[in-house]
Amino acid sequence: MKPKLAVVKMTGCAGCQMEVLRIEDKLLDLTGAVEIAYFYMATSANRHGPYDIVLVEGSVSTPRELRELKELRDGAKLLIALGDCACSGCLPSIVNWVPPEESAKVYERFLEIHSRKESFQRVSPLSAHVRVDLELRGCPPNRDAILEALKGALLGIRPFLREHPVCVECKLKENACLLVCEGRPCMGPVTAAGCGAACPSNGRVCEGCYGPMSDANASSLAEIFARRCGLSQEDIVRKFRKYAGLMPAFSKEAGGKI
Repeated sequence: MKPKLAVVKMTGCAGCQMEVLRIEDKLLDLTGAVEIAYFYMATSANRHGPYDIVLVEGSVSTPRELRELKELRDGAKLLIALGDCACSGCLPSIVNWVPPEESAKVYERFLEIHSRKESFQRVSPLSAHVRVDLELRGCPPNRDAILEALKGALLGIRPFLREHPVCVECKLKENACLLVCEGRPCMGPVTAAGCGAACPSNGRVCEGCYGPMSDANASSLAEIFARRCGLSQEDIVRKFRKYAGLMPAFSKEAGGKI
């Protein structure tokens, strides 16, 4: 019997699910090895769990999502956090630092927004609530990494996930350093590789969407941002808070624990 695969969305933009679909012909090959039991963006024949392999996109922001996550965890042999929202909270987690009276201004009926009710005020990554077997970081994760993770799940092996910084990928591509040469606030020195240095290769600074590298020296980079790039303390906080402000490696520079 083929293992049952589910791709589930919580609080996120669905971009990570789109990246799964971008595997294209290789995804079709994969269907010969697994049964896609639940994936609303790919099939209308969705079935209830339990599932063997579950990819969860999005952060947890409502009581309903928390209940669903725990149910998925109870039935799954392997639970994979798909993308930054699932791994670190990502952009939705910025609301954790925003007072409810401020975030209420964008809603006509604020009391109907379950994620901001008094009983559930935090947006959080999956690992804050359940055991996560594998985290595929990125906004979105690289499709090759997703494919490697799925193959690893079928073979019972852990895929290779890069812990070195984006700077290594820049060097391999012979990119000029945007931080050193141009004084621009690039997050590459503290951000895990895996994107192929996509932004710096196109003349844009790394924004840190793969989260902290191993042994990231965030405080040192924050000092460089202030001294060499001329960023204010408020700007520095925003840089570190954007994708992974809830992660311990960036917590201090992102404004401290909530």
